Amino acid sequence: MLFGVFATHSPESCPLNNSKNKRIFLEFENKIRKNLKKINIIKVIGFYMSVLEHQWIIILDAKNAHDIENLCIAVGISSMSTVKIVPMNDFKVVVNRIKS
Repeated sequence: MLFGVFATHSPESCPLNNSKNKRIFLEFENKIRKNLKKINIIKVIGFYMSVLEHQWIIILDAKNAHDIENLCIAVGISSMSTVKIVPMNDFKVVVNRIKS
């Protein structure tokens, strides 16, 4: 199942402006990779950022939102950002559902 993880932080907590969060941020990729199987995340589809809006969007393939919550805690995303986890559907799946 696909999930969108929407993380928002303040300018003060932004890794560009906060040395503690910069260290945490620079470890995200390694920590995510190390924790995927342990936390039952199937795959990272994409990790996108809007720097000036202080928002990140991570698309994950996972079995449930609780595993994603655990990943966000384990890698430190939740230490600097408010996180919203949203189930997502592929456009074609929704179109097929509407047509049937």
